[in-house]
Amino acid sequence: MAGRQGTQTVKNMLWSLVVIALAAGVIYIFVPHDESKTAVKRVDYRVELLTARRAAAYPVAAPEGLPKAWKPTSVRFNGAEDDTWHLGFLDPDEEYVAIEQSTGKPAAFIRDVTQKASKTKATDEIGGRTWRRYEGSKYNALVSEEKGATTVVTGTASFGQLRKMTESLKMS
Repeated sequence: MAGRQGTQTVKNMLWSLVVIALAAGVIYIFVPHDESKTAVKRVDYRVELLTARRAAAYPVAAPEGLPKAWKPTSVRFNGAEDDTWHLGFLDPDEEYVAIEQSTGKPAAFIRDVTQKASKTKATDEIGGRTWRRYEGSKYNALVSEEKGATTVVTGTASFGQLRKMTESLKMS
């Protein structure tokens, strides 16, 4: 009798596991869940842009005419620390692109905002300026060192997308 009762207990335990697995499967299927990336909110950068353009010692860069698929996600101006300007976007492919400007020492600034990308010999002529290409394990960048300020367009996006952003920049 004891042998039969032990077999019955194991059999009941296996049936319980099957029922629990089926219930968990049904719950998983019918309970809504979002496995996509967390939605990044669009920011309005107009006020910060106006403030930066009034306060900075250089023409502040911002895009004009970019399609709505380019989503502005972050903005900062710090007049106390080398007039640093930052404007971040997600491109249509959800890759990061940022416009960074500063009056600080170019080498340190470029290293910081490009996540230690390395200078290449390649250049692009965009908007009457020469932009040096930087390549890195995290970010790529287009860099323009003009008198008084360094402008960097950087991020995880391809050079094609970085170029689109750079072409859209208006400096004022």
